[in-house]
Parts: sequence; C-alpha cells; structure tokens
Amino acid sequence: MDAGDPAGDAAGEPAAGDTAGDPAGGECVPMGRDPLLFLQTLQTLWSTRELGQLREEAQRGFAALEDPLAALLDMLDSSRGWRGKGPSLEAWVTRELKRCLQAQLCPGPARGSPGLKQLQARAVKLLAESPPGLIEPLVSIFQLQDADRSPLLAQVHRLHQEGKFKEAIVLGAKLRLQADLDVEKMCLPLLLQDKADLVERYVDGFPDLQRRLLALMDSWCQPGFDIRVVARRYPQTTLRLERLSPRALGRQVLRLLEQHGLDPDLCPNVITQQRLAALRYLCYKRLVERSVSRESWAEHVQGLVGQDQWLQEQLLQLLTSHDNTALVAQCALDLLLPEERLPASVAAELRQLRIQERTAEAPLEDGKDDYYQLPIPREHLHFLASWEDLARHQEELLQPGQVVGMDLEWRPSFGAGGRPRASLMQVAVEGRVFLLDLPRLSSPAGGQAPQAFFRLVSRLLADPSITKLGYGLAGDLRSLGASCPALAQAEKQLRGSVDLLQVHRQMRAADRPAPGVDGAAGPRGLSLLVQQVLGKPLDKVQQLSNWDRRPLCEGQLVYAAADAYCLLEVYWALCREPARFHLSGDLARSLRLGRGERAGPGELPPLHKASTSPQQAPAGEDAAPEVPARAFRVVCDSMLQGLARRLRCLGIDVLVLATGEDHRRAAEVARQEGRVILTSGLPYHKLRAQVGAGRCLSVDCSLKARQQATAVIRHFNVRVTHSDIFSRCQACNCHQYLKVSKDVMKQLVWLSGHPEGPSGTGDEAAQIEDERETGSAPEEAPGGCTYEPSCRWLEEEDLQSRVPATLGNGTRLQLSGVPAGVLRRPGLRHFYCCTGCGKVFWEGSHLGRVAENFREVLEGVPGSREPSRAPSPASSPS
Repeated sequence: MDAGDPAGDAAGEPAAGDTAGDPAGGECVPMGRDPLLFLQTLQTLWSTRELGQLREEAQRGFAALEDPLAALLDMLDSSRGWRGKGPSLEAWVTRELKRCLQAQLCPGPARGSPGLKQLQARAVKLLAESPPGLIEPLVSIFQLQDADRSPLLAQVHRLHQEGKFKEAIVLGAKLRLQADLDVEKMCLPLLLQDKADLVERYVDGFPDLQRRLLALMDSWCQPGFDIRVVARRYPQTTLRLERLSPRALGRQVLRLLEQHGLDPDLCPNVITQQRLAALRYLCYKRLVERSVSRESWAEHVQGLVGQDQWLQEQLLQLLTSHDNTALVAQCALDLLLPEERLPASVAAELRQLRIQERTAEAPLEDGKDDYYQLPIPREHLHFLASWEDLARHQEELLQPGQVVGMDLEWRPSFGAGGRPRASLMQVAVEGRVFLLDLPRLSSPAGGQAPQAFFRLVSRLLADPSITKLGYGLAGDLRSLGASCPALAQAEKQLRGSVDLLQVHRQMRAADRPAPGVDGAAGPRGLSLLVQQVLGKPLDKVQQLSNWDRRPLCEGQLVYAAADAYCLLEVYWALCREPARFHLSGDLARSLRLGRGERAGPGELPPLHKASTSPQQAPAGEDAAPEVPARAFRVVCDSMLQGLARRLRCLGIDVLVLATGEDHRRAAEVARQEGRVILTSGLPYHKLRAQVGAGRCLSVDCSLKARQQATAVIRHFNVRVTHSDIFSRCQACNCHQYLKVSKDVMKQLVWLSGHPEGPSGTGDEAAQIEDERETGSAPEEAPGGCTYEPSCRWLEEEDLQSRVPATLGNGTRLQLSGVPAGVLRRPGLRHFYCCTGCGKVFWEGSHLGRVAENFREVLEGVPGSREPSRAPSPASSPS
C-alpha cells in the first residue's frame, strides 16, 4: 500500500481499544497506538504541506502512543527515506518528538530505567546511518550521553574505519566521548581535509586534548617535514594539502595558543619558525633598508637567537648572504660572533674593525636632511611622568577648539601574541609635544598619578571641540586600553577625531600619485603620507628600539615627538590645498566631523571630483572610452575575492581564478573572452606582456575592497547605474534570477525540512541568520530608485523537484539560508533565486548601502520611482 494513502485496508477499521475520532478534532486518531499507521496519517498531512495541522496531529499521536520512544525507533527501522540528505517526514517527526519531550507534552522514560537501556541499544545502531542533523535529536531523546560508552565508542570507531571521518568526529563530540578517543586518530584526517573548524570544536573544553592537538600540528612544522608522508595513510580521501604549509599551520597554532592561553613551549617548531621570520625581517631592516639602529638591531637579534644553535646557523647564513662585507663585519662585531664561523673576507674586515676601532657605516646624522625634521625647539618637548607634570600642563593639553596629534610607541614583540603593551603616549599641540610615560603614569593602580592620567585622557578623547588626529587611531586606542585597563573603553569615548590613515587610503584610491612622489617605492604608511604631503619621509631608525627602557635616549625622544607632530603639519597642509591631493574642496569641514557626527563609522571624506561626472577623466587628460558596467568583463586572481564580490554587486562580469591556479590561466581567459586582468603582486609584469595594451591592472592590496573597486571603475571609465546594482549574483557571477512569491517560498522552505529557518544547533547549521531588518521600514536609496531586476516568475515547470527544491538545470535552491523572521516579515512579497548557484535573495536595505558606498562612481538616478529595498543575500554580505 502507498504510505501516503490513508484510505488503504490497514486504515479501514480501528483496532480493539482504539478511540475513533476526527483527525482534525481534539481526540486521538483510530490508529494512534500503531506507530506505522500513525506515520501514515502524518504522511497525508506532510504531502499537503499543512504544517500547523501536522504539528497538532503529531502531538496528539505522541500522547496516545504507549511508548513514543519505541514507536520512533519502529518508524525509523521501517523506512530508509530519512537516511539521505534531503528532508523527510521521519526526520521531522524525530525533531518534533524531541521538542515535545522538552516541553513535557508527552511522557518520557526515567533516567537509568531498564526499558531506556534497551531503547538506547537500538538507538545507537541507528546513529551510524544518521545524517548530521539527526544525531543531536536522537542523542537528546534517548539520553545517549548517559548510556553505556562501549557501544557508543564502537559506533564511532566503525564510522572512522569506513572513512566517514567527519561523521565520526561529530558523533564523538555529540556524545562527549573525546576523553576516550585518540585525538590524533580523530583529528588528523580532518586537518588534512582543511576542516580545522570541526577539529577546534571537537577539542573545545578539553585542555589536555588541546595541548596534544597543538603538539601534533607543531610536529608538522619542523624543518624537512613532508606532509605527503602522512597523507599516504588516507589514499581514498580527498585532501587539501595546499592549506597545510608550515607558514599557514604556524599561524593556526599561534592563534590557538593565544585563544586557549596555553604555554608556547608546547610548540617549539612554530616558535622557532616565528623567530626565524623575525630574524629575516630584522636583517632586511638593517642590511637593506638601513632603517634600524645598530644598538636596537643587536639587542633584538640577541634576544631572538639566544643559545639556539639552529637559529645561530640561520643568522650566519642570512648575514653572509649579503654582499656588503664591511656592513656584515660591523653586524658580527655588534653580536660578538666568533671569527672562525665567518667567511674569510668578513673575518679579515672584522679584525680591521677591532684594530682601528671604527665603524663600517657613516653616522646616522649624515643623512639627517633627507628626512622630516621636527620644526619646534628641543625645549618644547615635555616628558611627563608624574601627576604633578600632568597638572602643570593640563590646560595646554585640554585647550578647547585646538587640534592635537596622538600616537603610541611600544617595544616590538615580533609576534609574541596579544596586543603589545604601550610604553609611551605622544600628544602634540601647536608648538609643543608632550611625551607621557605610560608605565609610570598607569601604576600603581588606584594611585594619584594613574587617576590623574585616566581623567586627563578621558576628557581629551571625549571633548568634541578638540580635533584628535591619528594614523590608525582605532588600533592605537585599543592598544592603550590593553595597556591601561581603566581606559579599556577609550575607543568608544572618542569624539571629534580624524584618522589620517583613512584619508591616506582615499588619496591612494584616487589612482593617481601625489605630485612629485612615486608611491610604488620607498617609505610606507605614515612615512609615505608625510613624504607625499610635506616632501620628506619620516626617519624610522628608532621605530624598533626598546621603548620600555628608561631613560629614553635623545634619538627616541625626538623620533617620538616627530611621529606625533607630523600629523599636525600633514593635516594643515591637506586643509590648505585639498585639491592638490585629490580630496574634496570642503576637506576642512569634513575632516573635523567627529565620529558621533558621521553618517557611519569609518566614513571617509569625499574624493575630489575633477569633473562634473564621476565617470569622466580628469580635466586635461585623455578620457578613456566609457564602458557600461554590464559590458565590462574582468578576470581576477585568487587574492582579490573581496574586489570580485564588490564588482559583481555593481553588475560587472567577474571570473576568479581558483586558489593555486596558475596565473597564466588569467591571460588565457582574457584573450579568449575579451576580459581585463586584475592582479595583485608579482605576476603583473608577466601578465601585462601577454595581453593587449591597457588590458591588465595591478591592484593595490593595501586598499579595502570597496576602495579597490572604486579605483578600477575610475581607471577603466566604467559607467555604473543604479539598475546595475545586484543585477549579477555575487556568489557565482550568474546574471539570471527567478522571482518567487512569498507563499511559494514558504512552501519550499517547509518542504525542505527547515520550517523554522536556519538553526544554530546542528553541526551543519550555516549559522548565518540575519534578522536585523525584521519589521523595519524600507530604507530609501539615494535618488529614490527602486530595485526591479529583469527576471520572470518561477513556474511549476521550472522545478525539477520540490523536495529537495531543484531547478530544471539541476541547481538546488539554498533554502536553509532563509531566516524565519524574513518569511514572517510584513510587506515582503517576493524572493529572488539565482539560477546558477541557487542562492536565495530577498528585499532588504542593501541597495541603499551599496549606492551610498559607491556614490562617487554612480550615475544619477531617476527621481520618479518609489523607494524600495534591494535583494539581500541569504548569506551574510562580505
């Protein structure tokens, strides 16, 4: 008999003792005490998609069954539909029974009862065949976490032996069996499959397992280790070894060490590799850039190498690979290296240095005029180390209406973990610089000096009339809060600030270098900004010095003062000539806006418009031909995923190379499909030679993705209109959607087995529910434009199947990402489904946000349309 046919013979007459009644009424159905007939009754309602009536019928059926748990096992034993990945009635019944037991709507067995033990033995056998979403309900219903561990462990081992490594670790974690399982055996294959997140959840709450896991990962980072040797133990498994380089593993290990607060000595290989990376950096700074003092360099190198013989050998190789014999000999002298371990030429130079007692490099002062010079007298630098010092200068520091430059210095930690502890705080006002000694002013806790310091800094940050300047100001304030717990909320107190790092990014996003400056070479960061605006870079020779040492040397004091005072001079220059640096004419006003007055956090001053249209080339330059967004086609390398998503959301056709794919593939695709290459890094010159003129662009990776997109659009003179926004799927690049009514979407979601939207309880839950806009009013996009994609309605013939919901081209709709709150949202009438990947979109406020973010490159919009929401992807926007 068909399980969905309630009119069959088995359902014809009620059994003795059963109570007749209307299934829709309040009495039990005739077949209520027979679990299989009960399942048939539910199957009828399941096929008609009557969720409310189905739930009521299930609750009455559970209450009528003599043993709901045994009945559930009978149902699962008699069917195989629930064993697949798609939705099934049996899986829904299991979850519903769990809910009823938790709500005490039907009786459950007592803990430890003989009957429960028999049921647990049956349930354990089903776990091996259960999909991940069914494991947690079965564990809860049958209290398997309290069951005999031997059969549970046997099931986990069986799954592992069958190569179902993910299922084994999920089941082991659900049953809390970690202490009885070999952590290396359980975690190793998943690490090879790049499923470290599952491994981290598996050891969460087990410090001993965390230590053993880190020791395993650290063993893979030892020099000469070949991960392929380990991979051969799993020949039938698809592995992702490209994600397991020593560098990538080292980052994971360091993050876990800090996250779990474990001893770094657990991971000697990773720590050694970290120190080697720091040595390479220091040798580059000293031997190539010449941007660190002899004293600071020697101190850091000696601290890193210590008595480690291997690191000593690596240091010698780094030094002797440099061709400046005199400089290498000077470094050997500073480090007291033995002559017998040096090349003959270096040893000879070293002997001459000792005899003549001279240095192998010119005094640092010789190049002093090549760098920015502090324009105020030395006596106007004030070192404040007591509450009396603060009281003496408080009026100057808190003068209303003034502009101040702020900076912090700390001793370099070279990746030791956590935020560095700040040693010095610089505050520059016109004509003076104040250097605040943080170790002295922040201790002892509760003392007079700390209280005076905290009050002064809090007042300075909170006064909106005082314009605070910084470069990476938010990061500095977080470091200040980490160093001084009383100022932990410093970033939130900030009012009336200008972060010149954001201004600098906007200058670079204009895709034109500052006058007379080559931004592709030389200094970086603040030093580059100072060079671009004031003509000379900062001298960073003291940057890596020991800022914890007291007293600070004269060079450190002058360096710290210059680092803060240059912010004032840069700000004044930008306000005087904003157009010279491609910034807006009202820069002075826009830069003085405090955080609380801006439209949103992180908003930048508007870019300078060189013409009336954002798409036109600047005056005096040859304008590139205008290209409509939907006609512009690009191919990006794998490092530009964020840029690709931003361009797609503006309607641009973007292909992205897969991770590890040869960059030559980009040139091949560009030639075959007429695409422009967007790349980051070294491949640029090789790729540019393989395509036509103007068909390859090197993207600045120091910019945020939104700024990169703006620069690309301007560079190629791409015309973007509001109708282009979200005309293409950000996830898969497809430009064809189907419109789905709200009622149809509800039916599809319910049939998919997700009647309540995304769940955060299952192991496979996407955990991407976004109900921030539930019940909110539509947000008007600039110009009052509306989102009206050119697409047709979903028809019945478009569906290959409803369960699971699959389009005729084989694409399965991603219904698990549709939150319950969105389905209940009043006023929402339809959804959009991408025909390429099945991602579901709905009407939200994204159109307004994208239009605002890209307002500088968007053409005007017609003002006659009614405001509307743009589709919001079911997954969180990047």
